[in-house]
Amino acid sequence: MKVLFIHQEITPYLKETPMSLIGRYLPQGIQEKGKEIRIFMPRFGNINERRNQLHEVIRLSGMNMIINDTDHPLIIKVASIQKARIQIYFIDNDDLFTKRKFTIAEKNEDFYEDNDDRTVFFSRGVIETVRKLNWPPDIIHCHGWMSSLVPLFIKRVFKDNPLFSDSKVIYSLYDDDFAGSFNANFDKKLKMPGIVAKEIKWLKNPTYANIQKSALDFADGIVIASPKINKDVEKYARSLNKPILEYQGEENYVDAYNEFYDKIMEL
Repeated sequence: MKVLFIHQEITPYLKETPMSLIGRYLPQGIQEKGKEIRIFMPRFGNINERRNQLHEVIRLSGMNMIINDTDHPLIIKVASIQKARIQIYFIDNDDLFTKRKFTIAEKNEDFYEDNDDRTVFFSRGVIETVRKLNWPPDIIHCHGWMSSLVPLFIKRVFKDNPLFSDSKVIYSLYDDDFAGSFNANFDKKLKMPGIVAKEIKWLKNPTYANIQKSALDFADGIVIASPKINKDVEKYARSLNKPILEYQGEENYVDAYNEFYDKIMEL
């Protein structure tokens, strides 16, 4: 089984948080269970390239993605965690990621105004890179709201692509709320073949809760990844009658996630 991990945070590249620790140890654990993995995360500007030995993969870079009529070159970098025998691909762009000193907000905690563009770029960038790798994932597991468009893109834009036509998408819910919302024209930035306006109704008012609800609409399975998550989102998740993996403690979450992957593949 091939498992594609799409993480917003992974330690040691970013500080330790419950999400970044799962980003670090879940893929390793799943690989040790005998599954083949690929891992992606954003190349945030506060990631030290030299210390973490990131280098560009020229054969995968070079594509331009148009978002809201603006061209954004896609740069792919890679680094390895040697003792875990895992490799991580980084989605990069000078304006959207490299030149920023922080991850999702300025030092004064002002949310980056273009986090919506960054979310579109990251989600599309992962999918386009997997296409270049010609690597068909059985499971696509998304972690963090910056991966929230992947379920929509996989199930609508790329549903007939042989690499993704049989892929199952799992979306993890964390306590990663943000105040405010994306820009009001966010849904208009998603005009791509296969995306129907009525199916992305939540994104007309792109608050944190609505972005999560839209991701859940297109997911095959849901993971409660934090002890406490947004109540509105949790209520919606449980109303969908989709397979849900309840919150797992540190001791047994790799086994539980591995079994959940197997269960989702049987649907």
